[in-house]
Parts: sequence; C-alpha cells; structure tokens
Amino acid sequence: MRLSVLCAGHADVDKGAILTPGSGDGTRVLIPVPMYLVETGEARVLIDTGMHPVHIDDPRHTFGGSPLDDAILPVMRLEDRLERRLAEAGLALADITHVVNTHLHFDHCGQNDRFAATAITVQRDAYETAVAEDRYAREYFERPELRYDLVDGDLELVPGVELIRAPGHAPGLQAVLVRVPARPVLLCGDAIAVPEQLERDNWLACADPAQARASARRLARLAEATGATMLFGHDPAQWRELA
Repeated sequence: MRLSVLCAGHADVDKGAILTPGSGDGTRVLIPVPMYLVETGEARVLIDTGMHPVHIDDPRHTFGGSPLDDAILPVMRLEDRLERRLAEAGLALADITHVVNTHLHFDHCGQNDRFAATAITVQRDAYETAVAEDRYAREYFERPELRYDLVDGDLELVPGVELIRAPGHAPGLQAVLVRVPARPVLLCGDAIAVPEQLERDNWLACADPAQARASARRLARLAEATGATMLFGHDPAQWRELA
C-alpha cells in the first residue's frame, strides 16, 4: 500500500475568518489544498479532487462578490490540475478505481467532473445538504454526468482504507484512515483543518461547533488507539514537512 499527497494548489485566506475566529483575524496565510492517492492491491483511491482549474485564470470565480470575497482567494497553477498531479505519480484519470469526497466544499470536489465513469463516494447527508443549500458551489458537484455512491456512517471502502464520519465543519464530513503498513495515517481533512483548532478548542469557524469538537476528539482518540499519524486539512507547517 502506498499513500501519496498531491498538491491541488493553495488558498490565500484570512486566518481568523476561515480557520480560527478570534485568533489571527485579518492575518493572511497561504494554506495548502491537498488531494490524496492510495494505491493498494487492485484499487487506486483518490480522496478529494481539489479546486476546479477555472481558478487558474480567474481566482475569484467562486467567491467574487460574495461575503467570502475578501476572506479566501484560490491560488492555482497549471501544474495543480488533477491530470498533471496524477501523471507525476505515473497514473492517468482512467486508472482511478474509487473517488472519495470528504465533503462538498469547492476545494474538495472541484475536479469531480473528471470522473463521469467512476462512482464518487460521499456521505448521504453531506450530499443532501450540499444540493439543498445555496452556500455550496453546486456547479462543481451537481452535474448530470456524475454518479454518487451515498453512504451512511463509517465503512471500509477497500481493504486498508476506512471512511470515518466526522461532521461539524460541514454536515456529513468524513475523514479517512489509511492503514499503511509502516504506520497508519489518519486524513483528518477539514474535521481538523489546522492543529490550533484542536489545541485551543476553537471550532467557531465550523457549521456546528459542538459537533466539530466531538468529531475532532473522536479522531484524536482514534489516532492514539491505532498509532496513526494525523494529517490536517490545511496546515501550512505540516505541508512544508510533506512537500
């Protein structure tokens, strides 16, 4: 089994507004937008599809003129396109056997349109909420050519890859436990976007702060029980170690 971290670009964000309200308000930080590739047996699992390439030429395509216009600015280059990142790993789009969206915010499902032939696994309530609420950028995931495998709760997607419900940042968010033989890795995603959220118990940026707190604590317990390394959703410091 092999786990690879793929770069889907970055976002220039207001730290307090997007990550840690009350801490770093007005401070600009450049955060990574990761995707993950798990290769195991006959399966090649892509976890999240990053931002849509429209942001290469038009960074304000998604949030321009919205309340988030000043809070988040995508930073994406040609090499951040999914096809290019997979090619660096020696794969093509057609080689991917499973696609997972941890949730359906724009930076996690932006290149879903590349997978008309592959079912995309997402929690049922994550999908149902996203298609019903205008605050989601539905152009990236609500497309007639796409097929979703809607699931409810924790499950083993393929041997060694487990989906873990962790709602709070968004309804139906799911983390992913990858049982890499050397040491398991827990992909926390936006359930814990940066470690400061856990360290300071600050979940105010989440849709449901109480639920986010409970999910983060559950993930921390899971990491301790399994000996897993926790990878956070958008942590610049950890990204520098991974790059």
